[in-house]
Amino acid sequence: MKIVVAIIKPFKLDEVRDALTKLGIQGLTVTEVKGYGRQKGHTEIYRGAEYAVSFLPKAKLEIACAGDQVDKVVETIAAAAKTGQIGDGKIFVFAIDHAVRIRTGETDAAAL
Repeated sequence: MKIVVAIIKPFKLDEVRDALTKLGIQGLTVTEVKGYGRQKGHTEIYRGAEYAVSFLPKAKLEIACAGDQVDKVVETIAAAAKTGQIGDGKIFVFAIDHAVRIRTGETDAAAL
């Protein structure tokens, strides 16, 4: 079992969700986050005054999946979230040692 964590641009969220649904992924968790990478933020003008935006809005997706699905999930997210511009995001994969579905008590792969 693995957990795939992806940080993407917020406007790509629906495309990524739709692509994962077609892949057969039944659930994911989304969190609105802020951060920056190589782009280091940007400047904006509001009411004539210029100011720096250091942290840009991003969407953080967390998807728990079986080990044999990981490569396809990562490829799907990367393809759906790609704009070709700086700030497209990152994908991280972590191992899950144990999982429990609270409602039924199912464990590990059955809980996913």
